[in-house]
Amino acid sequence: MNKKNGKYLTTGEFAKLCNVNKQTLIFYDQIGLLSPILKNEKRYRFYSIHQIDLFFVIDLLKDLSMSLNDIQQYIQNKSPESFLSLMYQKKEEIVKKRQEIEMKERMVEAKIALMEKASHLNFHQVTLEQFPETTLYLSRNIENINNEEFVEVVSDFINELNVSHLDTGYPIGVITKREQLLKGEFTNYSYLYIEQPNPKEGYPYFKSVKGDFLSGYHIGDEKTIHKTYKRLFSEMERLNLALGDYVFEEYIYDTVVMNHKEHYVTKIMIQVEQIES
Repeated sequence: MNKKNGKYLTTGEFAKLCNVNKQTLIFYDQIGLLSPILKNEKRYRFYSIHQIDLFFVIDLLKDLSMSLNDIQQYIQNKSPESFLSLMYQKKEEIVKKRQEIEMKERMVEAKIALMEKASHLNFHQVTLEQFPETTLYLSRNIENINNEEFVEVVSDFINELNVSHLDTGYPIGVITKREQLLKGEFTNYSYLYIEQPNPKEGYPYFKSVKGDFLSGYHIGDEKTIHKTYKRLFSEMERLNLALGDYVFEEYIYDTVVMNHKEHYVTKIMIQVEQIES
């Protein structure tokens, strides 16, 4: 066989077929990753058409974050068994990456929907709304804990969201029980939560009680939130409503979208019941 019978490809021809530059092929030859099948007396390199698939496998493994050194180790010890083992391993990695990308896509979609909705809200309006039952993933109880314990709970909660792919893109909210509110302890929260539109099996969830909620918005940080609660309680009294078991708080605008805390917006959703006359 010789160059004239068309069995071999020059470095330029092979590089063009593989969509890389000639220097890449020369470097692969220098490190023993992919060497030309023939070098003539003038040191010209020639490749076989059958080497294209090997190049594509090398390129695939590079795209899958495999180092050139690890690829080289495989190339030097390749066999049908090692090839299958490597492909199964890479398939598992691809599946995991796809799941992570799909989760991030859902998170982005949720954040877009929430922010578009927020852009049309009247933050000075108080409304009586009927909420459907909602599935929430909760942290462990955080009532009456000190700051160090609170940081630990938040860290564990966020870590679990990441590890178990439970971050849905919805804001992390807080639940406060009725007894804390009656004592005026508006920031003595009971749980952190995040909404789960499509709950995964095998996790303990809290089903928020469907029913009537009085909803309003607090503008500013938590230091002045008692003033907003006072306004909401006055509205409850006007509407002849009684305080239910839980209150839910969620940031509408926070450090993600606002630079100054006086512009933060918290949605407060108070579970209420009609007082029988």
